[in-house]
Amino acid sequence: MGKRDQNKPKTPEVCPVCSEDVPPHALSCPECGADHNSGWREDAQTYAGLDLPDEDFNYDQFVREEFGSSLKPPGIKMIWWITAVLVIIASVALYFLAGR
Repeated sequence: MGKRDQNKPKTPEVCPVCSEDVPPHALSCPECGADHNSGWREDAQTYAGLDLPDEDFNYDQFVREEFGSSLKPPGIKMIWWITAVLVIIASVALYFLAGR
């Protein structure tokens, strides 16, 4: 093989950007499109995640901080019940009055 093949960068087995398998002699990653010019290098490390800290998530504490400490029971307020009853009474009254 000539000089051209010697200057060609080595294709990694696993894409360091998205961790997908890269076929031998591929010019770019088939999944994310990374190539030697845009992302992979011989000295690049394999993608291992976001490296976020391992902390426990306390859902109850989150709810207290976001919504306050007193949780209101779910339900419809009394004013809406009264409004619904009045609308039903008015509808029935209009039905009978319009029927005459």
